[in-house]
Amino acid sequence: MGLAVAHARELARRRKSVHSLTCTCGSTVCQVLHQRVMADMSRRMVLGGLAAMMTPFALAQAVSETGSQSGQPQRPLLLTNLRLFDGSGQAVRRGVQVLVQGQVIAALPAAAEKIEGAQVIDCQDKLVMPGLIDVHWHAMLAAIAQTTAMTADLGYLYLAAAQEAQRTLMRGFTSVRDAGGPVFALKRAIDEGMVSGPRIYPSGAMISQTSGHGDFRLRSEIPRATNGPLSLVESTGVAMIADGENEVLRRVREQLMLGASQIKMLAGGGVASLYDPLDSIQFSERELRAGVEAAADWNTYVMAHVYTPKGIQRAIKAGVKSIEHGQLADEESVRMMRDEGVWWSLQPFLQDEDSNVYPDAARRASQQQVSQGTVKAYEMAQKYGIKTGWGTDILFNPKNTVTQGRQLAKLTRFYDPLTLLAQATGRNGELLALAGQRNPYPRALGRIAPGAFADLLVADGDPASSLDFVADPERNLRLIMKDGKVYKNTL
Repeated sequence: MGLAVAHARELARRRKSVHSLTCTCGSTVCQVLHQRVMADMSRRMVLGGLAAMMTPFALAQAVSETGSQSGQPQRPLLLTNLRLFDGSGQAVRRGVQVLVQGQVIAALPAAAEKIEGAQVIDCQDKLVMPGLIDVHWHAMLAAIAQTTAMTADLGYLYLAAAQEAQRTLMRGFTSVRDAGGPVFALKRAIDEGMVSGPRIYPSGAMISQTSGHGDFRLRSEIPRATNGPLSLVESTGVAMIADGENEVLRRVREQLMLGASQIKMLAGGGVASLYDPLDSIQFSERELRAGVEAAADWNTYVMAHVYTPKGIQRAIKAGVKSIEHGQLADEESVRMMRDEGVWWSLQPFLQDEDSNVYPDAARRASQQQVSQGTVKAYEMAQKYGIKTGWGTDILFNPKNTVTQGRQLAKLTRFYDPLTLLAQATGRNGELLALAGQRNPYPRALGRIAPGAFADLLVADGDPASSLDFVADPERNLRLIMKDGKVYKNTL
């Protein structure tokens, strides 16, 4: 025992000697490193806690009978006995099967072709179509009231968003372009399988001028001193206020650093806004161009919230690639969209049973103006052949998220059903791909073709005559697949 104690003391003496010669624990570098490590540990603990809280909302993910988790190669899935809508807008066809290998569609073999070793799913002569895509969705903000967004703990907001993401997937929406909000953590959790939900193309915080559509500060918070603290909305990542080219550059670059696949700038007023009138034009052309150039430097683009002709034209001149809303556009603005190859991301703002309800007359009047413009907008989009995306823009309205599919189906008053379904699948997939090298999912989406992601729905419905079946997903969507994984199967 005495020898052991002596040996231990000698080791301690040597370690102390070496430490005294080499340790720089008291240096500035080591203190900074220590602070960064501790901050990272705290962040990981918070994220780990959020992940644990989100776990109850995660859907059980189906595993093939061979068990991909066992380390063995996953068996291919063969969908057979089906009617195929491939997302192109062409007529539904028969005589084809869909072969899924891992995350992707491997082939479309003929109906009579046998695939050795494949797990067969008999689709019972039902419709097979791509997963739906909503290109104007707010994953963090759709399923909560505005007062909740302003007052609840951030952890609660993530829990609500995780639950809504699961419901979004169960409505058949396998991809969304998020049009503003602190969605990066939710996207990561979905990608890593912590929770279930659609693929998310994140914009991050919306970039707004002072008094703009993203300035939610109270009157008592005005004025803000130069270099004053961020507002609550800014600190949570819903919106960032930027005035002047330099500040726009800073805020856009921050969102790109956080992982934005595209940038959302607010270039005009809105219906729901407390301060900014619908007719207002926001950001100078130079400010907009600064945001566009910052995004282009990262090989992606800017989408702009704007309604009025003058605002639309300013945004296009600045290089914006996607006009969000634009229901008050005139023909000159629409021709400019066509000539510059700009996308028109439209939503069915028709002041019907799916609309927000506003207590004051001023906002109801703006809502009526936009509703009338929506009808004209759909007509002009087709007249001039504008590349048109479809989305819902459900915001701060938890009762309305269930209408997501219905808000597609009702647009058959403007489009034939096959064209409209192509807009919500293949055409929207093209809009997502505009993110270029910032595309977080660089395979085809919204299409059933070899090499595309295996995001598939099996449905009771005939898109040649109606899209009413997507309005009732619980009943009519019999199988929901994303990434080659089956999340629902009631065949």
